[in-house]
Amino acid sequence: MTEKHQPRHAAEPGPDTAPGAGTAPGTAPEDEIQAPDAASVTALDTAGGAMRPSAVPVSAQSGSVPGRPDSVLRRISTGSGMVSVLAVLLALTLGGLLIASTDRQVGATAGYLFARPSDFFSAVWSAATRSYVALFQGSVYNPRGSGVGGQFAPLLETLTIATPLITAGLGVALAFRAGLFNIGAQGQIIMAGILASWVGFALHLPLGLHLLLVLLAGVVGGAVWGGLVGLLKARTGAHEVIVTIMFNYIALYLVRYLLDTPAFQRPGETTPISPVLDPTAVYPQILGSQYRLHLGFLLAIAATVFVWWLLNRSTIGFEFRAVGANPKAALSAGINVPRATILGMAIAGGLAGLSGVAQVAGTEKVLTDGVAATYGFDAITVALLGRSTPWGTFAAGVLFGAFRAGAVQMQIQTGTPIDIVLVVQSLIVLFIAAPPLIRAIFGLNPRKKKAAPAGRSRPAATTGGAA
Repeated sequence: MTEKHQPRHAAEPGPDTAPGAGTAPGTAPEDEIQAPDAASVTALDTAGGAMRPSAVPVSAQSGSVPGRPDSVLRRISTGSGMVSVLAVLLALTLGGLLIASTDRQVGATAGYLFARPSDFFSAVWSAATRSYVALFQGSVYNPRGSGVGGQFAPLLETLTIATPLITAGLGVALAFRAGLFNIGAQGQIIMAGILASWVGFALHLPLGLHLLLVLLAGVVGGAVWGGLVGLLKARTGAHEVIVTIMFNYIALYLVRYLLDTPAFQRPGETTPISPVLDPTAVYPQILGSQYRLHLGFLLAIAATVFVWWLLNRSTIGFEFRAVGANPKAALSAGINVPRATILGMAIAGGLAGLSGVAQVAGTEKVLTDGVAATYGFDAITVALLGRSTPWGTFAAGVLFGAFRAGAVQMQIQTGTPIDIVLVVQSLIVLFIAAPPLIRAIFGLNPRKKKAAPAGRSRPAATTGGAA
């Protein structure tokens, strides 16, 4: 019995033939032109029974060709940045409905909704827009202000409030990128405030040197408090969430204890408050004493640039991202994972420490047990909204600073409860934590790949000979 062999395909090299044999110099062989890669699919030639790779990319088969405007727009519209923007818009919409539900005029028109529905919807629109206009005027631009300085004074107040949010958010975001959950920004801010304020009122040094030591003391205080968490995790395996939460309580009760001691309590005062920092130890106002915007905002911009460079342009940042993506793979690649853990938490704590310095040397100029306010916990929201990216965190910090600055003006002008702003912030966190929900609501799900045509399906296996 003689076995029948089918002839080779013209483009298929033999076992002893090089892939490019028999081609003219400078001309790529057919197989190389149609070689499948990550962006192509393989189809079978059912007529001849030989495998012929298809040169049509998957993206083209699904209706999206790389480089085309529709493909670029689709990537933008379905990206994480657009999801964050839509989450904010959806939260503002639901917040507007909540504002309308507390308005008296809306309640009055709801009594005859079916008789004159236009009155009801007009009242809902008026209640929501009035509140948001007041929020805008209290946080960005007030047309009734005296002069250009008075009109843009709300924006400067927004930037002042956003300064500690930005730096603390950067600390949380950096830890997130390294695969760590830094819930301890609150305690790191407090420890930075303790050391920075003590240097500010206990030491009397020349201008420049004094402020520099205050800044270094605060950064070191936050870095040590964060580095201890990284050390415990690297050496003992303790979970950083539990450790940072416990460290928050330690820092809070420590500052309360210190403010009851003669070393920190202001002479002649019974309330827990420290002496005022020396004038040489406080941040100078950038645009004059009539505005609260201080040097800390410029340091927040510098910190954002530093974190961007660290994560995207440095070897240490690459190690952070590698450990955050897969610690076991990073360890196999030769990265010192314990060192990256300790260093990542230390730098994150130092960034949060900038917030403590901004509080005691920028706005408050004294140390109290409320030095951190809720900045440490709000920083988690800021980092989530910013998708743990440096400039995204910066923008999210400014947005939340605007919420805080404009909430008071919104309550004064319209009587809207200030807690509505907290509800809007909570809704933003909820939607940011559920990207599939946002994509489903706005129809941003990426287009699914089309199935291969029926005529191009894989043929059934044959025996190769006659039946």
